Amino acid sequence: MTMTYAALGRTGLTVSRFALGTMMFGRSGNPDHDDCVRIIHTALDAGINLIDTADMYSGGESEEIVGNALAGRRDEVILATKGHFPLTEGLNTGGNSRRHLIRAVDASLNRLGTDYIDLYQVHRPDWSTDLEETLGVLTDLVRAGKIRTFGCSTYPAFEILESHRVAEQRGLMRFRTEQPPYNLLARGVERDVLPVAERESMGVLTWSPLAFGFLTGRHRKNGPVRTQGRAAIRPEWFDPADPVTARKLDIVEELVTVADELGCSLPALATVFPLHHRAVTSVLLGPRTAEQLTASLDCADLTIDEAALDRIDEIVPPGTDVYDAANWTSLPWTAEPERRRSRSGGTGPRKSSGR
Repeated sequence: MTMTYAALGRTGLTVSRFALGTMMFGRSGNPDHDDCVRIIHTALDAGINLIDTADMYSGGESEEIVGNALAGRRDEVILATKGHFPLTEGLNTGGNSRRHLIRAVDASLNRLGTDYIDLYQVHRPDWSTDLEETLGVLTDLVRAGKIRTFGCSTYPAFEILESHRVAEQRGLMRFRTEQPPYNLLARGVERDVLPVAERESMGVLTWSPLAFGFLTGRHRKNGPVRTQGRAAIRPEWFDPADPVTARKLDIVEELVTVADELGCSLPALATVFPLHHRAVTSVLLGPRTAEQLTASLDCADLTIDEAALDRIDEIVPPGTDVYDAANWTSLPWTAEPERRRSRSGGTGPRKSSGR
């Protein structure tokens, strides 16, 4: 396996094409801290130099594990984390406000055992907070030396473009990276997010290459219903009676055939697929065990030829989401009827009350 590297947009940073995601470290995945540290060291020794975590992964436990693992090796790593979700109950404990992000960054720095974060990412949009407020506090955190640059995660294209407009008008720093879900079953970001990121010279770090386990090869049509891993956490996602699940399983059978023709496994095909899009910088691997990491790294040299890519396009057309990986059906103006229906019941436009 030979690790390759790419520029992370216009940040001036160079990162490995495969990065280590740590969502499965801690009580939500692998509770053995020593084992998780060994996995991180294995990734570093293999040439991975980007470690991505978040404050909400296992309630901060993942950040603590990463911090312990990087003791003495901090300078080798581009360290990325995220904030947005509340870690405790109560008012003003989440979101993208100045108040919350300042507190979140300080708490992450403490858990990570470092005095700066290379890439701080806003984990999700916050429709109740002005973009100017969010970009303003992130700009101030860069100037304070607590973070080096910042990006966003799972933002729709229109919000990315709006954030750049606000940054330009207000003289603020802008999002330099985006972290979207992207895999063989979730290609929706090809419609707009990836082209926008490329046009705006943003780095792109994609997550969920194995589609929450559906592309591991362990979940097959007419096979046994598994109850371990993610299936234990979210069993409703793996119910074969669900039409979306049934469609996934049908597609998996076709993708297995493509992998067989290439002489590789389905997870190998899935892991390298995102890197074949010109806008993608790195794919985040999310192993729970050392064996899973090794299996992902073993396929790093795989190249998908044009014929196989064409066949994939036939199975899952470009820009198609087999499932809602980004959960954008929960956007306020689609999930809340009052945000899309005229109060008067008429057909004409009415004045907007804001975002």
